[in-house]
Amino acid sequence: MYYPDEIVEDVIRQNNIVDIISPYVQLKKSGANYFGLCPFHNEKSPSFSVSESKQMFYCFGCGEGGNALTFLMKYENASFQVALTRLAERAGITLPAVQYSDDARKAEEVRKRLLAVNKETAVYYYRLLRSEKGSRARAYLKSRQLGAETVRNFGIGFADGASNDLIRHLKEAGFEDEEILNAGVAAFDEKRGLHDKFWNRVIFPIQDATGRVIGFGGRVMGDGKPKYLNSPETPVFDKSRNLYGLQLARRSRKGWFILCEGYMDVISMHQNGFPEAVASLGTSFTEGQAALIRRYVKEVLLAYDSDEAGTKAALRAASICKKSGLKCRIIRLEPYKDPDEFIKQLGREEFEKRIRDAGDMFLFEISREQKNYRMDDPASRTEFYRYTARRLCEFTDELERDNYIKAIAGRYFIKEEALRKLTDSYAGAGYGGGENETATAAKMPGRERKYSSDQGSGRKDRSRLENERLLISMICDRPDLYKHISGYLSADDFTDGITRIAADRVFSLAPGAGNEPVLASVIIGMFDTEDEQKEAARLFQGKWEDFVGDRDERTAVNELAANVKKSAVEELGFMAESDPSLLFKLIEEKKKLEELQKVSL
Repeated sequence: MYYPDEIVEDVIRQNNIVDIISPYVQLKKSGANYFGLCPFHNEKSPSFSVSESKQMFYCFGCGEGGNALTFLMKYENASFQVALTRLAERAGITLPAVQYSDDARKAEEVRKRLLAVNKETAVYYYRLLRSEKGSRARAYLKSRQLGAETVRNFGIGFADGASNDLIRHLKEAGFEDEEILNAGVAAFDEKRGLHDKFWNRVIFPIQDATGRVIGFGGRVMGDGKPKYLNSPETPVFDKSRNLYGLQLARRSRKGWFILCEGYMDVISMHQNGFPEAVASLGTSFTEGQAALIRRYVKEVLLAYDSDEAGTKAALRAASICKKSGLKCRIIRLEPYKDPDEFIKQLGREEFEKRIRDAGDMFLFEISREQKNYRMDDPASRTEFYRYTARRLCEFTDELERDNYIKAIAGRYFIKEEALRKLTDSYAGAGYGGGENETATAAKMPGRERKYSSDQGSGRKDRSRLENERLLISMICDRPDLYKHISGYLSADDFTDGITRIAADRVFSLAPGAGNEPVLASVIIGMFDTEDEQKEAARLFQGKWEDFVGDRDERTAVNELAANVKKSAVEELGFMAESDPSLLFKLIEEKKKLEELQKVSL
């Protein structure tokens, strides 16, 4: 549900972030802030900071940051709705009631009924497994070495050989034929009419992140086809946007998920102490599933089958993970085919070792490609180096690219400097994941790109961003100072992206704030995604008080504003070289800069 910004801001303001975080993290006050061990990564020295004055948290170790709402969403793996409701109840704030249109109300009622059908079906199959009819299925599960607790945790059941026993049960429970059919637990044809979709199969209920049964997978007993049968797509089941085992894996707090191919791999891994395992649902891994994973973790370990088909699927999944901003590594399972077989043969400790040794996915791809070249032939070896250099252009971060260059040079007997020059030459020609800054500069002889986005790595970029962050933080804490720079500076003078959006919001709130600070938590709460909120939290980590020192605060804020304005004018001048229509604007902005520089002296 959508809530107006004013309501969300009020909920955040009415909750002291120190009180919210204290039950989860042991905090100790040090100076103006509180510190403790970060709950989002393993550390021995406290780097997790909570600011009561700014109502925000930030970890200097892993970079996690946000407000009270962000903390609850991340720590509890809670939705925005759940976290906001908890904070509102704590503050005694009544949130607006959900308002549905007639169509939305009908759709919601349909969803509730389908979920009810699925729940009753899961219970029926669960009980049937434990009845006399389920003896064969129980024997199969025992042969797969699944314990009673594991079977219970995953709600595993059994569908017997009758054609419509489930349908009879559901109709007796009060469900209509149409509801049973639309839930996907039954099928219809002219010859048999309405009949059970699953029969003679071990049943694996598929649950969403909150534990609601949304579909089913069935493994046939014997040699019937297909071996695995899944529920069709329904209003409550989208197989491309759900994962098997997610309802358990999301609570593992391992920092990663292990992505498998099948139900049994996930179940076996959970039973053996790897609760972070999940699997796609009878389809190839999708972008929707990657987006779902990003809500909980930032890294995926691939444990796909070790055969050729599994390797190709892993490479495809890795590509999707990369596009979705997920770090990806691969677990080597040789000499066994899948995780279930590996653990049965070598045990948990050996699998833990394979997790620790999980290989970088990029290096894995390079090693596979290397097999297509004859490394004893100079010409073929050179082609391999050229291929590798082109692939290295995918890394736009200079430090990351340099680390891969060092790793590859050591593995494949090429001098680092030679590989670096070859990579730079391809980058200059525009190779990589889109046109990067190096390529842009190379295509403009005699010109050098001076500025980049918030992630820029050059010294000038960092200086510019530092000035912008200090100024935003200073105006947040002392909004009364904004009047001294408002006529010379606007949000358009800030680096495009999170920084500019935050500056615009701070500048819009400052005039009406009086002597009350603009809470950093409110600015952070403007942004929707976790990554955006983390980036926004970084804006408030600089200590503008250190910049001011013994000087007058008005002089200091004018100096910061002049520094920000100077960077913006230099960038505008660079753009005006190729776009003369910007010259008049450049002249106007230079005048403002000169005036700012005068008052800051």
